[in-house]
Amino acid sequence: MGKTEKGAVWLDKEKCSVFDFYQYWRNVEDQDVEKCLALLTFLPMEEVRRLGALPGEQINEAKRVLAYTLTAQVHGEEEAQKAQTAAEALFAGGTDLSNIPSCELTAEQVEESGLRIPDLLVLSNLAKSKSDARRLIADGGVFIGDEKVASPNQALNESDLAGDGVIIRKGKKTYCRIRKA
Repeated sequence: MGKTEKGAVWLDKEKCSVFDFYQYWRNVEDQDVEKCLALLTFLPMEEVRRLGALPGEQINEAKRVLAYTLTAQVHGEEEAQKAQTAAEALFAGGTDLSNIPSCELTAEQVEESGLRIPDLLVLSNLAKSKSDARRLIADGGVFIGDEKVASPNQALNESDLAGDGVIIRKGKKTYCRIRKA
């Protein structure tokens, strides 16, 4: 579990989106799942032990239960369902991307940024600074859709932000939909 603010989990959805809250618990280390289920949920201990004993890849079922249960306890069933649907859409090839974190750019932000990828990473809080964004790009950790961003000079067109916008991914698991307000 993280020690920095970015690695922290918050109950307040102003500080941590429901999706990020769900993903935090979904990505708990395998050896911590049973302990988290036992301490943080109201599941019967028999079920906690069953989930904690799942071998190999099956532990992901326990992680999904942990993430969904805690998200429902803190944010309600409806928000938990939205977060789960968004996670499945992103990571299991689903099609409903409506519930992933998003950033809506004003006309002024579009003009100021020139829609350059480093600027968009900062505006969407995927990077702390433009230099951090350039480093992420140089390390091969930024994607537009499924296409790796090859250059920090790369920019989007305004038409890319129309409708549902564009999905920017940092690393394997951090996403943001960017669209025009």
